[in-house]
Amino acid sequence: MCTGACSKFIAVPLYILALVSIICNIVLFFPDLQTKYAAEDREGHPRITEEVKYMGGVIGGGIMVLIPAIHIHLTSSGKCCANRCGMFLSIGFAAAGVAGAVYSLSVAALGLANGPLCYWSNIYLTEKHMWNWCILPKDVVEFNVGLFSTLLVAACLELILCLIQMINGLFGCICGTCSGKEGFGPL
Repeated sequence: MCTGACSKFIAVPLYILALVSIICNIVLFFPDLQTKYAAEDREGHPRITEEVKYMGGVIGGGIMVLIPAIHIHLTSSGKCCANRCGMFLSIGFAAAGVAGAVYSLSVAALGLANGPLCYWSNIYLTEKHMWNWCILPKDVVEFNVGLFSTLLVAACLELILCLIQMINGLFGCICGTCSGKEGFGPL
C-alpha cells in the first residue's frame, strides 16, 4: 500500500475520534445534563470532577489530534503524498498527536480512578465506597464512568493511529512515496 493511502486511512478515523473526545469532554461539564452544576462550580462551589476541567478531551484528544489529522489527510491527497518533506512533516504532526492522546488518556484514567463528585446529605462525596449513596446529580457515577471510559478508548485508538502514522511517515520519508511517482516540489 502506498504511504499516502495509508495516511488517508489513518486521518479519517482521527477526525472521528477527535470529535468524540471533544463531545465527551463537553458533556462531562453537565452532569444530569443540567447547567446548574457548572454554574455552581464556576462560583467556587466544587460540583464538577476536577479532571473534567483539565479538558483532556478538548485539548489533548481533540485539538492536538485534529491538527495532525488535517495535515496527515492533506499529505495523503490524491493517494500519493506530495513529497518526502510532506511525509517528514507528518512525523512531527503525528508526534504532536501522540502527545495529545497521551494527555487525554492520562486525564481520562485519572477521572476514572478518582471518580465523580456527588451530593449526599449536605456533603459532596469523594469516597468510592459511598458513591451508591449519591443523590445529585442523578446517576453521576455511571455518567462519569461511561464518558471517561469513552475518552480512554478514544485516546488509546488515537495513540495507536498516530504511532502508526509516525512509522508510515518515516517509511514515506526514507523510501519515497507511491512507487516512484514522487514530486520534490513544495507541499
